[in-house]
Amino acid sequence: MSIEQFRTILFVASASLLFLMWRAWQLDHAPQPATQQTTAAAARGVPASPPAAAGEQPTEVPPLPEGENRAGPVAAGAEATVSANLVHVRTDVLAAEIDPKGGTIVRVKLLHYPVKIDTPDQPFPLLDAGAVTRFVAQTGLIGKQPAPSHHALFKAKTRDYTLKPGQDELTVALEWADPAGVRVTKSYKFRRNSYVIDVDQTVENHLSKAWTGRMYAQFQRTDVTPKSSFVRRNYSFTGAVISSAEKPYEKLSFADMKKQNLARTVTGGWIGFIQHYFAAAWVPIQAGKNHIYSKALGNGLYALGTISPPLTVAPGKSGRLEAKMYAGPKIQRRLKALAPHLERTVDYGWLWFIAEPLFWLLQKIHAVVGNWGWAIILLTCLIKLVFFHLSATSYKSMARMRKLQPRIVALREHYSGDKQRMNQAMMQLYKKEKINPLGGCLPIAVQIPVFIALYWTLLESVELRQAPFIFWIHDLSVNDPYFVLPIIMGATMFFQQRLNPAPPDPLQAKVMMALPIVFTFFFLFFPAGLVLYWIVNNVLSIAQQWVITRKIVGTA
Repeated sequence: MSIEQFRTILFVASASLLFLMWRAWQLDHAPQPATQQTTAAAARGVPASPPAAAGEQPTEVPPLPEGENRAGPVAAGAEATVSANLVHVRTDVLAAEIDPKGGTIVRVKLLHYPVKIDTPDQPFPLLDAGAVTRFVAQTGLIGKQPAPSHHALFKAKTRDYTLKPGQDELTVALEWADPAGVRVTKSYKFRRNSYVIDVDQTVENHLSKAWTGRMYAQFQRTDVTPKSSFVRRNYSFTGAVISSAEKPYEKLSFADMKKQNLARTVTGGWIGFIQHYFAAAWVPIQAGKNHIYSKALGNGLYALGTISPPLTVAPGKSGRLEAKMYAGPKIQRRLKALAPHLERTVDYGWLWFIAEPLFWLLQKIHAVVGNWGWAIILLTCLIKLVFFHLSATSYKSMARMRKLQPRIVALREHYSGDKQRMNQAMMQLYKKEKINPLGGCLPIAVQIPVFIALYWTLLESVELRQAPFIFWIHDLSVNDPYFVLPIIMGATMFFQQRLNPAPPDPLQAKVMMALPIVFTFFFLFFPAGLVLYWIVNNVLSIAQQWVITRKIVGTA
């Protein structure tokens, strides 16, 4: 294979990779189609009952209310009803609504994360008991003695709770009592500047015998996977994630949950659902064995939950079962502080070992300059500095190749009828002039892994969501609205290509000339932060290559 053929293949492979990444980004930012049907249980606000943990008897699973069929279809657009008397909670970062029926968290809005940058008064709804799409968090107790499931009706002292200035914690208490003598207080604790909600269930046993039960915590969510799933499955993930001491991080797609219900006893662990920029997770007590389960309810509705080890409360005594829920942005330091491996929900893909250091360095730079755009520019300069000597060696090889262009063209004309002898003559020429014919391709080959890793860093990092740069760039995580940056990027790529030796083969030369146009098209829809990186990288490469080429060839 000749150097020109190798370079053409490398450029075409890069273009193909860009196309797949562009398609992934397009799908990830496209409006997600709502599932057109939910179950009858969902339409009435009734979720799945968790399966029994290992060793539990079926009688310990809370039954569905009489007459309700969790698998029955509902006409499109049917309302998923919730109680009229919702409990409203507002902190400095969250606005939540709790249904007294079961103490279900039916809505969570993230006050610091608007749906769109031009609608700052519309916070992003992470959890929502919608009409055809549903994402709620439920808790309950299961046992042989009286225990309130997520169907039980609790009582709240008031319907409105607000974290006041100077107040660090806010507790919402819901009460339930059984005539037989069991009282349960379900408490939700919210903290200032925190997306963690502590859920405690205190059991007061006034029975004449011991009370034994378990706590379960589950999410119920409809499938939001787009129909065009090939690219999304391979480049972006929306679905369930689970973790345990035995298996730190595992993805579970909606298709996986539909195929088979999950039932697994693990040490510690956590469960959750992730999507672009945001995550919701249940973290049970880490000591002892927890039971993780999933259940496909039909018509695109799924339950994912965890069941705690059993608690026994002696007569006249009280006991407490607890879990923590995270509902918020995928900020790594917050996730890492809550549970082991929870920070891995920020999914950088197979080049995570490059992406994680890049993000760490990007954060450090941002802490100094205070602007993510300038941080990207400085990060690009540092990356270029790291590869400076390798790039210099490659550019010297390309400059020598350019100097040899007239002799290469002469060899091609001389051996035009004998390709084998032509290649042999060219290799002898390269050997005589001490030139590595593949050396000029190294800058591109080296940049590709860094480019992909930085792509995921910019795509997955919620810190860059709606982050402004300068002038018309108000959000580095979306494409340039006026396409100025992609056009500049295409121009720099074209100019850089002019510094390289042109392929003698006319067809290859046309392909190379078309690549800047192809790349520009892809970059029209890439995040502005990524295009900014590529522009700065091209400009620095052009400057370095121009100086080296001028020294070796005599003119640029």
